Amino acid sequence: MDFSTVHLLSDHSASTTRAYARWLGGQSNATVSAHNIKLTSPTSFEEIFKAARTVINEVQQASKAAPLVFHLSPGTPAMAAIWILLAKTQYPARLIESSREHGVREVNIPFELSAEYAPVQDQRADESLTRLMQGLPPESPAFTSIIHRCAAMKRTVAMAHRLALRDVPVLIQGESGTGKELFARAIHQASPRSTQPFIAVNCGAIPQELVDAELFGHEKGAFTGATTARAGYFESANGGTLFLDEVGELPLASQVRLLRVLQECEVTRLGSTKPKAINVRIIAATNRVLPLEIQSGHFREDLFHRLAVGVLQLPPLREREGDLNLLIDSMLATINVEAASQPGYQHKKLDTSARNLILRHSWPGNVRELHNTLLRASIWATGDTITGEDVATSLAVTMPTKGETVLGRPLEHGISLPELIADVARHYLERAMVQSHGNKSEAARLLGLGSYQTLTNWLQKYKSG
Repeated sequence: MDFSTVHLLSDHSASTTRAYARWLGGQSNATVSAHNIKLTSPTSFEEIFKAARTVINEVQQASKAAPLVFHLSPGTPAMAAIWILLAKTQYPARLIESSREHGVREVNIPFELSAEYAPVQDQRADESLTRLMQGLPPESPAFTSIIHRCAAMKRTVAMAHRLALRDVPVLIQGESGTGKELFARAIHQASPRSTQPFIAVNCGAIPQELVDAELFGHEKGAFTGATTARAGYFESANGGTLFLDEVGELPLASQVRLLRVLQECEVTRLGSTKPKAINVRIIAATNRVLPLEIQSGHFREDLFHRLAVGVLQLPPLREREGDLNLLIDSMLATINVEAASQPGYQHKKLDTSARNLILRHSWPGNVRELHNTLLRASIWATGDTITGEDVATSLAVTMPTKGETVLGRPLEHGISLPELIADVARHYLERAMVQSHGNKSEAARLLGLGSYQTLTNWLQKYKSG
């Protein structure tokens, strides 16, 4: 077999690795790149996985169209196991083995696998989390709806638990769809204010001319259309919690009034001169980076410091290693329960190809996108099983069409035609393999490639299947 580039992962000394790489390069025309890896043990699955994934990501960044081939023979059984898991799940690749008796030959693994990396919690992280939880009562049931097991979310939930018991403003930051309102509700439910109102307001959904009237209330005749007096959200939340979602969308004039309300603990309705005392806890949330908004003049620095007493930064889904399978199973169970009474609905389960597509996706829309994708896929699935094709169709709804990304690109600054062709090839090769459930003869027929061998050549060239 001929290869253009060979990447060698070695935990031997740098000099030994360099010498072997020179020898290996002399045995073929391939360029040999050596990567020195430090392992505490040659059977440490986690360390081997992290090292392999790092190198694979570097290779793919350098050349997205490069097909991957993993060599199983060198190293320990643990290393071979990691290459098999990666090839069958996150990084589809060909597998080869070598021996003196048989030379180099391809290895076919006749099993569908689905696996998600779940980091082992290290002792220092455990000790840090224990210190954070010291002095707290048992975790409130309010936080049980936040499905997680990764260290980042464990720490975030612990911090939220501490904040719930302190009557201070909280600012929750994070990308869209990371669960900011879920955290806000949990903090309220675990707080001494839990029996009082929780009012959620999407600041970005209020017309700018009505922001003050909605937040602070108004008297009859305060403006055209104000035919009756009306309490604002602050008064409605009195004694409880007011959740200001997308607080970064508020206009500057309203930010000034909001700051005064927070400072004085009283609100004055539009059209009135008489303030009313209020006792409201503020939890604000935004997907904007407020320090940058301050620099650009779109958010008041004094209001930021008033809100940012307790600050939570919610990690995006792509950084929550080990949480995705938990979320998939929990959400699908909920979808099944909610749809059970609908005519003709069958309880759904995911097949392996569907789960792997979900595990490979980057989830720019985070937990919200994951839920909506599963919900759509459960609708598309005609039987009791959600297939990879159902998930691919569901994901395609929120992704640009090939006509927009391939056929409509401007030529002024040049394009890479080979990369565009590779993108289209991978797209349809993956869909055909999913739809045919891995049957290469059927996939070749769907794609008009004529034969099983022709399809195999395409799969090898474009790293699919």
